[in-house]
Amino acid sequence: MNQTNATEVTKFILLGLSSSSELQLMFFFLFLVVYLLTILGNGLIIITVTCDHHLRSAPMYFLLCNLSFQDLCYSTVTVPKMLSHLITHHKTISFQGCMAQIFFFHFTGSAEIFILTIMAYDRYIAICRPLHYELIMSQRTCWVLAATSVLGGVIHSMTQMVLILRLPFCGPNELDNFYCDIPQVIKLACTNTFVVEILMVSNSGLVTLMCFILLLISYTVLLVRIRNHLAEGKSKALSTCASHLMVVTLVFVPCVYIYARPFQIFPADKLVSILYTVITPMLNPLIYTLRNSEMKSAMKRICNYSM
Repeated sequence: MNQTNATEVTKFILLGLSSSSELQLMFFFLFLVVYLLTILGNGLIIITVTCDHHLRSAPMYFLLCNLSFQDLCYSTVTVPKMLSHLITHHKTISFQGCMAQIFFFHFTGSAEIFILTIMAYDRYIAICRPLHYELIMSQRTCWVLAATSVLGGVIHSMTQMVLILRLPFCGPNELDNFYCDIPQVIKLACTNTFVVEILMVSNSGLVTLMCFILLLISYTVLLVRIRNHLAEGKSKALSTCASHLMVVTLVFVPCVYIYARPFQIFPADKLVSILYTVITPMLNPLIYTLRNSEMKSAMKRICNYSM
């Protein structure tokens, strides 16, 4: 395939969630509310942790602040574009814009997965090695781990881009989704993509699946260890681990479904995509704050101070 043909496609058409104008308008207001709640919830966590000295110096809340920032970025990569497409007839995205969306989508998504893995490690140290917790999870260590999650996200996303940018796109340009993602884009390439799909599944799906299994094992071990704690400590540790496990499940299960299988289109794909790109970033702050007395107390202190 010559270079002219390889660069012939200059834009993609996003088919979106529905062709019905009534449904599109309903989806617009629904997802606009969800997105605003996502900004409010994650922004509130970031502000609370940043302004409260006690939370800011605690590794768990430092990591939670990073997770909220990644959630905010992750949602912003896809939702504003989806909202604009729901109320306009212009439902296209340039080739460069599509590639940029894929890069930042996988960068923020993988960074979030790494942060969740680090949070599991933090809970393991806090419960299994409490006497060494402050030494191991020092402020410097937390910054290094946070930077590592970002670096890991960049490496993962760059690997994806190197594979996809080598493909020629010279024909169909309709994506049956509301944002650009690898499974749909690869299917439009004017060449055999079997090897690339295998590499993509290995890079995204299998890594995500292995991380998910590792996290499930880790939290199972933690829950077993919690049984040996005193009643008050047991209740607090159990609540914290339960919150973390809920978020891990919400993030990993849809990702495993989408990326740990051959890139075939199934009817449930859009629904699953909405779950982990739109709904989950909104739910994470609710899960962490509603079950966390320290976070709620810090929010009350900040509100009382500002009034």
